[in-house]
Amino acid sequence: MPSATGIFITFEGLDGCVKTTQLARLAENLRTRGFEVMSTREPGGNAVGERIRSILLDSRTSGLSSFAELALMFADRAQHVEEVIQPALKMGKIVLCDRYTDSTEAYQGYGRQLGSELVLNLHRELCRNLWPSLTLLLQADANASVSRARNRNKTSASKEGRFEAESAAFFSRVQKGFEAIARRERKRVVQVGSGTIQSVEAEILKVIDKRFPRLL
Repeated sequence: MPSATGIFITFEGLDGCVKTTQLARLAENLRTRGFEVMSTREPGGNAVGERIRSILLDSRTSGLSSFAELALMFADRAQHVEEVIQPALKMGKIVLCDRYTDSTEAYQGYGRQLGSELVLNLHRELCRNLWPSLTLLLQADANASVSRARNRNKTSASKEGRFEAESAAFFSRVQKGFEAIARRERKRVVQVGSGTIQSVEAEILKVIDKRFPRLL
């Protein structure tokens, strides 16, 4: 189902791939052009979602089953779509979201080995089959990305380290998941190469300007 009048763009990639930084830089760039931008994230993005996030990402929630994890991801997303994303799109805003269903397919479908079919079926049923107009998949070396994420969590007051504690085999499956999604969704997913913050930002802006000429 296409978005109503706004533009829905998601950022995806492994933990530590600096997608959050790039999302913030794109939001700032688009705002300087005079567009109304809403930046959000998953899990989270609203009061209910932030409470779910605290369960999903807390390093102390080690006993959570894979199916319970998947169910919580979609509980968060269903609320997020209903309360935040769709209303913003109907108002004509540009919505930039840090993670969406592609992350669930990569992390739970591939990483937890629950399969893509289950994830995509839940998306259709619970999220009104709302997909972004564009997904930017940031490329990064798996070991380096996870190492950055782990170091970030060590210096943070939060305890959002549950996924970063996973094995190298887990992140290898996640990375393969993202690669499979990019091959399947060639019209929607654009892979962005690694580099300096400035070079990656420049590549993203080229993609945005080519895909959405009305934003120039």
